Amino acid sequence: MTESSRRSPAEWMVPAGLLVLSVIPILGGAMRVSELSTGAVITEENARFFHSPVPVLVHIVGSTVYLVLGALQFAPALRRRRWHRISGRIVLPMGLASALSALWMTVFYVIPPPAGPALAVMRLVVGVAMTAALITAFLAIRRGDVGTHRAWMIRAYAIGMGAGTQVLTVAPYAIITGRAPDTGMHAVLMGAGWAINLVIAEIAIRRGASRPRPAAANPPVGASAVRPIR
Repeated sequence: MTESSRRSPAEWMVPAGLLVLSVIPILGGAMRVSELSTGAVITEENARFFHSPVPVLVHIVGSTVYLVLGALQFAPALRRRRWHRISGRIVLPMGLASALSALWMTVFYVIPPPAGPALAVMRLVVGVAMTAALITAFLAIRRGDVGTHRAWMIRAYAIGMGAGTQVLTVAPYAIITGRAPDTGMHAVLMGAGWAINLVIAEIAIRRGASRPRPAAANPPVGASAVRPIR
């Protein structure tokens, strides 16, 4: 068995984990679309979506595509193929659609408790940060700076995946305490989801930067073509 074939299953652990983490927010988005399309009963919690459905639909579609294709961008087998570049041309605009629609909803929707002013500020900050990260990544790859592009796309994906991690920060609190968090604690737990993702992203970026790059397949002119005797 070759080294590449032994490594193949491990290469899919990260994208598989990200896909699993994105299942709950994707299912939540699908349920919201179903609710809007079937004319569910309007309540205080969902009234804003019925009164202005376009932003949330843009957010759901953009986020779903971004989370799924973005997770697959972490698979080395796909990064070594043309698929990575083609998919990236979809991932980036979908990420912008997700971030900008989130900003719009934060500013213009009336969001009921437990969301409060602190969470609204955090959503504005991370929405602007995700937008800036995607634009920075795009400008970097346009000038051929792959390292900078990679770093900022990882940061943007970490922010976008916040909804997945926030399930793991909010749900345990409700289970342990037997009650939903109040406005302040809700903001803390939601912020913790983004913070955890960004810490992991920075670790991944630094590990990737310190990892030696594979040698070029074709050596430059004048380079030695002598191979070691095996």
